[in-house]
Amino acid sequence: MLTRRNFLGTAAAPLLAANGKPLNFVVILIDDYGWRDTGYNGSRYYETPNIDKLAASGMQFTNGYAAAPVCSPTRAALMTGKWPARLHLTAHLQGHDRSPEFAKLKAPVTRKELPLSEVTIAEMLKKKGYATASIGKWHLGDPGFLPTDQGFDVNFAGTWDGSPKSFFYPGWEGKPARVQGRDGEYLTDLLTDQACEWLKKQRSNPFFLYLPHYAVHVPIEAKKELTARFDRKQPDGGHNYAEYAAMIYSVDESVGRVMKTLEEMGVAENTAIIFSADNGGVISREWKQRPITSNKPLRLGKGHLYEGGLRVPTLIRWPGVTKPGSKSDEPIYTCDYLPTMMEMAGGSADVDGASFVRALRGGKLPERSMYWHYPHYSPQLGRPASAIRRDNWKLIEHLETGATELYDLSADIGERNDLIKAQPERASKMHAELVKWRKAMNAQMPTPNPNHDPAREPAKPIDA
Repeated sequence: MLTRRNFLGTAAAPLLAANGKPLNFVVILIDDYGWRDTGYNGSRYYETPNIDKLAASGMQFTNGYAAAPVCSPTRAALMTGKWPARLHLTAHLQGHDRSPEFAKLKAPVTRKELPLSEVTIAEMLKKKGYATASIGKWHLGDPGFLPTDQGFDVNFAGTWDGSPKSFFYPGWEGKPARVQGRDGEYLTDLLTDQACEWLKKQRSNPFFLYLPHYAVHVPIEAKKELTARFDRKQPDGGHNYAEYAAMIYSVDESVGRVMKTLEEMGVAENTAIIFSADNGGVISREWKQRPITSNKPLRLGKGHLYEGGLRVPTLIRWPGVTKPGSKSDEPIYTCDYLPTMMEMAGGSADVDGASFVRALRGGKLPERSMYWHYPHYSPQLGRPASAIRRDNWKLIEHLETGATELYDLSADIGERNDLIKAQPERASKMHAELVKWRKAMNAQMPTPNPNHDPAREPAKPIDA
């Protein structure tokens, strides 16, 4: 397993793409972005022409997953290639020590920053001569644990905070990262401006740009002219929130601007783009008492280990390798990005995640299990749970009760037909593997809550 000690002892060697030139990387991570919140994936209400263009020019992973149902753990997995359970960073930072007062279980206190002892993808690439920048949401620690402490040359707007006070300046002043703007400036636009300006300075350097947007996280705020555009549209399949649609449109414009900048620089054909999200879309009524989006046919959303909380839009464009407009059904998740990027660039990494370069080339991946561990109560009414996926089968264990559910995702993507009684041997084997994995991770577990009051337990979620 990769550690800082053995990483620092490795010899620096050039990382070359297939054409003999260093391969650049751009990773765009959207916050709280639902699997169905894209035009290419079927939404007729949201408009994402540039994201759809990226899908048409690269590979779409139909079984792309986040490493966790909430933000910080997924971001830690992206940076390190490790399971959040191993890192003991399984909650969003602001929830690292919180539990509902009268819930059945008391969640464990988890880390509130990514330890400096971990080796990040930025450190690995920087040692190989890459310029590195993180522009946008960090959510993995405050001063002492910022991007510039974790291998990035540049940090713009990244800190402990998980969301801005407002997306319009001066409403965001002081949060995030005390960045300045012009009156009325939209944060998504500012981050894109900074990303494009940084890219233009890297004409002679191999580069790694990490662009994690604060959008489309709450607060749900968008430009008035864009909101009016979607107010005039017919709602479709639970997609009916004009301001949210307008936020998505601004994110899509950002993707288009980054792609255009790469083309104008003449490096688009030597730059790999990874586009994904940190968790599924928000269906709870956490903003103005209304659901923000719908993930159907997927079940539930952010904060839950059902598909709606984990399955996310996942696109990768590797010029000369990924077939334009192609799709892969191979299951992948966030902790796989680091080893994949390293192999794409000619290196390697011994981490929990597995490289899926073979899938990018159109092939099949070795069979393996995927794991999730979320021993917390989420603000979206999720409850403590663990899950395992093997082939097309997924088992979820509810930690409050010990009850398990089993689903065949190939026939039941919505997880409506629980096969736990019909497949007892499969369920028992998968559960035993899940328990063994948790023990190997020394995974933190919730404990009985002495203040438990059944009459005042957290409300149950509504599947919107």
